[in-house]
Amino acid sequence: MTSRFPASDAPSAAEPTTSSRLAGLIQRPLSIGSRTIGGRLVLAPMTFLGHVAFRQLLDELGGCALMFSEMCSAAPIPHEDRHRSAYFRWRDEEAGRLVMQIVGADPRRMAEAARRIEAEGLFGVDINLGCAVKEICRFNQGAALLKDPSAVADLVRHVRRAVRCPVLVKFRTGWQDDARIPVDLARRLEDAGADALTFHPRVAPDVRTRPARWEYIALVKQAVSIPVFGNGDVFDPQDCLKMLQTTGCDGVALGRIAIARPWVFARWGHDIGESTEAYPNAALRMADLLERYFDPVRALRRYKRYSAYLAANFTFGNTLYNRIRKAVDMQEVRGELSRFFSDAPQRLARPNLNLMR
Repeated sequence: MTSRFPASDAPSAAEPTTSSRLAGLIQRPLSIGSRTIGGRLVLAPMTFLGHVAFRQLLDELGGCALMFSEMCSAAPIPHEDRHRSAYFRWRDEEAGRLVMQIVGADPRRMAEAARRIEAEGLFGVDINLGCAVKEICRFNQGAALLKDPSAVADLVRHVRRAVRCPVLVKFRTGWQDDARIPVDLARRLEDAGADALTFHPRVAPDVRTRPARWEYIALVKQAVSIPVFGNGDVFDPQDCLKMLQTTGCDGVALGRIAIARPWVFARWGHDIGESTEAYPNAALRMADLLERYFDPVRALRRYKRYSAYLAANFTFGNTLYNRIRKAVDMQEVRGELSRFFSDAPQRLARPNLNLMR
């Protein structure tokens, strides 16, 4: 799909070489189970961020080969109204490229949710084994399940038996920094029937306070025959190219950088530079889309969450973030955006990670 934003201001002299090499790697098709995607750069499964409004923005910008929904609890999915749900929601146009991310601990309920997802014609099901927030882990879900590899394998096996569509799993290193743990788990996941893995090489208690251990991605990839998407600390084309070349992973799942700069899929995958207008255009479009899909309270709450990633792009982005956090409605949000961008804020080469925690 053609990008909404102008192609470029002035790409650096070094960028075309890196970008063209990267484009050659990520524009190759990839088979996942019985289906094929058109590229190797995908949206990572995330909590609260991969909602229907953001995914439409990605579609308008283009370049994303596969999208993952925000995390959905498996229990209500069999009876959820997709047109009213705040989480289990999608546009018909994206169904064939959308993986629904589910979380839960009961194999039976996870299997039932997977059946509903397959019946809706979505690309596949993603099992969340990466979320380490307390609200999820206290119910023995998400990353908490990594403490019991046998239970994880049983859960994946139940989902696999329930559906024919692709079954994907996102997981972390575990709860201890030991490369043997994710390698063993990756083998168990493949044996249980997973069609592809997204691996974030950090321990569950580590909220991005230390660098991702990319060398663990290489070990996981060597241990299995199914596709592996690397995830973690990829913020520019050089990072992306390095991850692919040094780990041998089949593709890269972009998380925080995709929220901060949603045009990266089109830019990195198609050798397109970045424009000054991209930032305010994306910020305003996100406001419009959130209002389209959510009630005023949810729209504002989700925009405030998004604003941390938007603000991370600028030298004094914390000013914008703090102002939007205090906004009482979307009209006030638009006013703050207008004031901020009218001053031509200085962009950062790499986003401020302190705002993107």
